[in-house]
Amino acid sequence: MKHTFLLEIGLEEIPAHVVTPSVAQLATRMKDFLNDSRISFDEIQTYSTPRRLAVKVLGLADKQPDIKEEAKGPVKKIAIDDQGNWSKAAQGFSRGQGVDPDQIYFKEFKGTEYAYVEKSVLGKPVTEVLTAIDQVITAMRFPTMMRWSTNDFEFVRPIRWLVCLLDEQVIPVQILQIKADRISAGHRFLGQDVSLAKADDYPAKLVDQMVIADAKKRKDMIRTQIAELARKNDWQIVIDEDLLEEVNNLVEYPTVFAGSFDKKYLSLPDEVLITSMKDHQRFFYVLDHNDQMLSHFVSVRNGNDKFIENVVAGNEKVLTARLEDARFFYEEDQKRPISASVERLNNVMFHDKIGTIYAKMQRVTSIAEFLGQKVELTATELQNLKRAAQIYKFDIVTEMVGEFAELQGVMGEIYARLFGENESTAVAIKESYMPLGSESELPQTNVGAILSVADKLDSIQSFFAAGMLPSGSNDPYALRRQALGIVRIVLAKEWNLSVIDLAAAIDNSYQKEQDLYTNTQPSQNKNEWQQFIMDRVHQLLSDQNYAYDIVNTVVESSQNTFQQIFSAADVLTKHQTDSDFKENIEALTRTVRLARKGQSDIQPAVKESLFENDSEKNLFTAFNAVAKSYANEDLEEQYAALASLREPISEYFDETMVMVDDQAVKNNRLTQLANIAKLTYSFGSLDNLNVK
Repeated sequence: MKHTFLLEIGLEEIPAHVVTPSVAQLATRMKDFLNDSRISFDEIQTYSTPRRLAVKVLGLADKQPDIKEEAKGPVKKIAIDDQGNWSKAAQGFSRGQGVDPDQIYFKEFKGTEYAYVEKSVLGKPVTEVLTAIDQVITAMRFPTMMRWSTNDFEFVRPIRWLVCLLDEQVIPVQILQIKADRISAGHRFLGQDVSLAKADDYPAKLVDQMVIADAKKRKDMIRTQIAELARKNDWQIVIDEDLLEEVNNLVEYPTVFAGSFDKKYLSLPDEVLITSMKDHQRFFYVLDHNDQMLSHFVSVRNGNDKFIENVVAGNEKVLTARLEDARFFYEEDQKRPISASVERLNNVMFHDKIGTIYAKMQRVTSIAEFLGQKVELTATELQNLKRAAQIYKFDIVTEMVGEFAELQGVMGEIYARLFGENESTAVAIKESYMPLGSESELPQTNVGAILSVADKLDSIQSFFAAGMLPSGSNDPYALRRQALGIVRIVLAKEWNLSVIDLAAAIDNSYQKEQDLYTNTQPSQNKNEWQQFIMDRVHQLLSDQNYAYDIVNTVVESSQNTFQQIFSAADVLTKHQTDSDFKENIEALTRTVRLARKGQSDIQPAVKESLFENDSEKNLFTAFNAVAKSYANEDLEEQYAALASLREPISEYFDETMVMVDDQAVKNNRLTQLANIAKLTYSFGSLDNLNVK
């Protein structure tokens, strides 16, 4: 017989961003609990609102299956006495397992023989297994945890009720003073408690109490109502998926409504209007069919449409107040020129251990100039880059950014245009903040991309030099995100930049303006921040599903550009299924290992006069031919060239002993191998490849 099991955790309102991951965690823990308990099931359905997390398990087995289980007892020499009889230890072991001593057998474990018995374990009924379901709840973890009353137990919010039903039967479970029952709560204001006769009644019974527990159904209701509103008014209502997810997790019964604001506020930049509505009020904004902003907004009420006009009026009042503030800030900010705002940054700290934002901009200006020249920006681009770097943080001290911090960079671009800066400079100010996340949009212009790289590079170097390194999951200054952003930008632009070039940009800036690095000398933690960026390269390669040994191979070549590292991974991935790949790599890595072993004995040049056999001459000739063609940066051709050395290398090792007593001959041979090893470094450390 198969059963349906329902577990609902009733809570005080959960933060919207926590709801979806929390119910997913509950489902995962329920699945693991049932699997560990050997209870089979068909499906787990999830339900969630701001006040509840629930799972319904369908097709739950009646009991655990009966199994045979092996138990390990004492070692053999203790289990049998000197006369060959069962010892008291063996008899006690068998008695404890519920079997006769004659059922004991011996088996080796880690080189020692132990006594074992096999016993039958009867499966427990599901009703008994589920009494431990409180373990699923108490094991849950959240970004922020809280306690309530005098309890030590922590959860995302205080638990107010529990429903734990196996078909019609309540499973006796208790969390603190909350005992499981069949009573679920309706909508906080519009519903009443509901008694569930059986687990299958969930979630249908809650609908009558103004609760749509199915998050997908609730979201579909919002979409449908928005679409109807748009059709009725001939609007375009822009549905931001992240906002829709947040709004969906704020309501238990959604009712969509529209409001409006005075058209005079349409003179504000669209970004200000959208931020005021979307980020601050969780409103969807409205466009006409020419993609022009309209003086309307759309929101979602947690309840029905009764007295909806009061809700509309209240939301309009709140939005109007915010827009009025924004208009005031916008007008005031235009009274202060960019130069005055930049000057004020002398008094704004980037970090008290690092210095002011003004000093940071000066450092970034120098770093950006070096990198811009390195990637061969045009003279015009370099000129625009310099100007952008000198002012790109000026909007931090504007009134608008002071109120709407999320518009930093966005307002910089808008104000730069208003104050007459050219388009390239204005766009670069906004792009200097990109990407905002690990998969977010990248800067599109060369000027903006270099400025973004320079800004992030300065931040990473500064925090590392000041001893504020990320540790574990703790990364308060988002240095991992910034390092990943650098790598993503350079790869997207296909620039020939390596982590060595980034360090050179810092060193060049320091040599020009040492007074800007008072607390953050580049010599401090230099190797650490370079490795930190290479770790992001490793992460990006792994995320793109390159084999782990190939990833470990190519990231060892930090002198290579990021572009070359990824190209090397592509070439090695392409050839790793070749029939001769194993032999090629083994031959090359043998030279690498020997060259590394005798590194202190390597000489400036190979002396042909010290050759003692033809294999040395043949390898030298083959190497010279390869070296001439190796200047070509095409890694595919370089791999083919290296592969051509396999036979002369194999012949060389068959006929030549490298580590001979004659020091001059030995050093000459190590030098020859080292020259070959150097060629392999364009692919990284080939001895990390798994070719067994």
